[in-house]
Amino acid sequence: MNDEELIQLGLSGKAPLKVILGGWTESNTDGQKVGVVGLLYVTTDVQQAQQQLTRLRKQKPDHYYMVYSVPYDTDLSTLSHWPTLEIDPEDLT
Repeated sequence: MNDEELIQLGLSGKAPLKVILGGWTESNTDGQKVGVVGLLYVTTDVQQAQQQLTRLRKQKPDHYYMVYSVPYDTDLSTLSHWPTLEIDPEDLT
């Protein structure tokens, strides 16, 4: 599955919350490149999630974005898959 298919899966998921994660690299205080993952947006409205994703992509096209569908009141680490982004070593070069 490619990223766009995964995003559509997140937008169409049964769970009510749609969360957008973003990933990027930046320099830390020592000047070393580090990977950063941020929770950028949470909504129950699929259209708002799509609009925010479009806005974020236009605003910072060099960042990586993913949408997840998650339930309320749940320890997400107990799910078979929860919102995460992988940062590979080559992302840091």
